[in-house]
Amino acid sequence: MSVPHTPPLNSVLIANRGEIACRVMRTAKAMGLTTVAVHSATDSNARHVREADIAVNLGGSKASESYLQIDKLIEAAKASGAQAIHPGYGFLSENAGFARAVAQAGLIFLGPPASAIDAMGSKSAAKSLMETAGVPLVPGYHGDAQDAATFREASARIGYPVLLKATAGGGGKGMKVVERDEDLAEALASAQREAQSAFGDSRMLVEKYVLKPRHVEIQVFADQHGHCLYLNERDCSIQRRHQKVVEEAPAPGLTPHMRQAMGEAAVRAAQAIGYVGAGTVEFLLDARGEFFFMEMNTRLQVEHPVTEAITGLDLVAWQIRVAQGEPLPITQAEVPLNGHAIEVRLYAEDPANDFLPATGTLTLYRESSAGPGRRVDSGVAEGDEVSPFYDPMLGKLIAWGQTREEARLRLLAMLDEFAIGGLRTNLAFLRRIIAHPAFADAKLDTGFIPRYQDELLPAAEGLTEEFWQLAAQAYLSTAPVTARTDDAHSPWSTRSGLRLGGPCEVTLRLACGAESRSIVLPSDSRQGVRLNGEHLLIEQDGVRRQTIAIRRADTLYLRWQGDVHAVRAVDPIAEVDSSHGHQGGLTAPMNGSIVRVLVRGGEQVQVGTPLVVLEAMKMEHSIRANTAGTVAALYCAEGEMVKEGMVLVELEAMVQAE
Repeated sequence: MSVPHTPPLNSVLIANRGEIACRVMRTAKAMGLTTVAVHSATDSNARHVREADIAVNLGGSKASESYLQIDKLIEAAKASGAQAIHPGYGFLSENAGFARAVAQAGLIFLGPPASAIDAMGSKSAAKSLMETAGVPLVPGYHGDAQDAATFREASARIGYPVLLKATAGGGGKGMKVVERDEDLAEALASAQREAQSAFGDSRMLVEKYVLKPRHVEIQVFADQHGHCLYLNERDCSIQRRHQKVVEEAPAPGLTPHMRQAMGEAAVRAAQAIGYVGAGTVEFLLDARGEFFFMEMNTRLQVEHPVTEAITGLDLVAWQIRVAQGEPLPITQAEVPLNGHAIEVRLYAEDPANDFLPATGTLTLYRESSAGPGRRVDSGVAEGDEVSPFYDPMLGKLIAWGQTREEARLRLLAMLDEFAIGGLRTNLAFLRRIIAHPAFADAKLDTGFIPRYQDELLPAAEGLTEEFWQLAAQAYLSTAPVTARTDDAHSPWSTRSGLRLGGPCEVTLRLACGAESRSIVLPSDSRQGVRLNGEHLLIEQDGVRRQTIAIRRADTLYLRWQGDVHAVRAVDPIAEVDSSHGHQGGLTAPMNGSIVRVLVRGGEQVQVGTPLVVLEAMKMEHSIRANTAGTVAALYCAEGEMVKEGMVLVELEAMVQAE
């Protein structure tokens, strides 16, 4: 195969943000390349911008105004002198028009050819292609007609439950499970809006929702010389909202015969479309060992680090070399498979509130320590702002071990060391998954989280007296000394309650979340507790334990039973009961923009009636009536940006007749 000559590459622009931009830069810098970041106005001081050699401002805040603007990205490459563009994942990574524009501008696209993206970029077209090739498919409809009647007819033929999916993308965007015919129209309209917002394409397909499948994908890699390899598989069955949360490689229980069968099928699919670069062919694997084609992602996947961990390969380096015409450096027989790796995705979200995305400032961000078999890929640092405009993923934790159990225990230790403050995350939720007996036994399928929801998302309980006592001791221990710091022996330098006649008890009023408590510490209560750096050492009955205790200004971040709690001192006189304000008000659960207002002032509503649709982080969230009544007032309009906690709708509850 003839490969065009490519001049030596010395600079690369990453047309992305966050974790993946930082990840690509790390390899590019190691290869001696100059790195160019692009950013929106909102991201002007983001971590990927700080780490780049050159940064170009695209303007705007929303992705549609910045990271999705092809012309701006091409101009940024020309202005910075970049020779190549790496698309990362998401945004324009699977946009054939972008790949063509890059090539037409005389730049190198560090991804597959536009023709391959075209072939697999539409889920419906890809399914037709696979159907022709004889690859097993899940029953469904992936035609051109996009009206509700067509989808209703197809869903009735397939049989409920069905799964609506955006043809142009993935990551859970524009994806809805529909259980009943009467829910189809609303779900279809919402999924189409999400797809349009995330991918600029509202087209949908529908397929049978297969119960208890495993999600197993094959990593493929092809060069420009006609060679293609499969780099083993990944199990991505642990998902929420159809978005992967935990990924591991190799897939537990997969036999060598099944690995070969799936791998060879994936290679055939890639070669059929003239694929070049890194790609992933995704399959549903049922309990009988039969697999069905789902889609091909024509880009580097979020979960590529687990493949790197078990093979020892750098897939980004391979992308850069293959794009310059180099052949794949190994054969299929030489592909390593060493040990086991598990990855978890760290999100700014509230698992207890239906995984609602969270926004705010990272007032504390402490990653787990480095070490053998440990890896953290992140795109944020302490002090960074998490905005409502983009995906809420903060980073990924990856653990490797000689066995799956070694990797699992190592990952648990990493999660215990991680500490985040300032906004809600899924950190404790991830730990409960990895520690769950069913996960330890590798009993995996896509229904894992719903099945064990009560254990993974336990009902909130009040904080115990033991917590409050420890919090008070930690709060005092971490308080900054402001008097007589020049004399460590001065009695005015101690916080132990010293007075004439000996130490006395100390009383603190502390708040944590919605709870507050007055705590009385006896004079001898702190004898078994001391601070060691950012850890509180607790010694009792000859046993010493430690927990994270980090002070930031007036807030103490204390790890307790898997969660990091923010504790602060309060003035009891100044405490107010916020529930007295806006008693009938429904507030914005996060920062975002109002995309639809569904009611008018004076309108009668029932419990569950959709009132307002809020868009944040490329997902739609319906604000519904929590009581039957009348819309007393509307405080928002379509297109308006709102902040978390802002009252959107005021309801006047219906008075029940006696």
